[in-house]
Amino acid sequence: MGTKKIVLGLFDSEEKTVSAIRALKYSPWKVEDVFSPVPGNGLAEALGMGKSRVGYFTLAGGILGFLTGFFLAAWTAGQWNIIISGKPVISLIPFFIVGFELTILFGVGANVLGFLIFAGLPRLKLPDYYDPRCSGAFFGVAASCGEEDQERLTSFLKKRGADIRIMD
Repeated sequence: MGTKKIVLGLFDSEEKTVSAIRALKYSPWKVEDVFSPVPGNGLAEALGMGKSRVGYFTLAGGILGFLTGFFLAAWTAGQWNIIISGKPVISLIPFFIVGFELTILFGVGANVLGFLIFAGLPRLKLPDYYDPRCSGAFFGVAASCGEEDQERLTSFLKKRGADIRIMD
């Protein structure tokens, strides 16, 4: 087998892009990357992406935040041990408020962290086959093939309405 080639097909609509991705699933070529100027559910569906796992980060951060807030307030009150108007030193309702606030703070922080991890950000260097037009008006599908299949893959993508760019 020859060297691996990357063929980037640039499409002017999401429908054409989704159609090409679905067709590539049943072909001998592999989809390496997809670029989109706007988010779209059709692309995620065509790529077979499942439900996001970022919510688990948010849940874990929220639980950790609540426990941290509650126990921080309880520990602080226990250290000072100031009795006000005969109320208990560790009372639930005021400490729940502190726990709630830290639930939001930690949940948002964990959500951002989960998003960055699962999105692969920051992406400091774009791949060589990236085309800047994918940031504006075009959708890009990068597919890989052997050197001997380059012409077949190129015509395959052109039939589906792509403008072609070939990379090594």
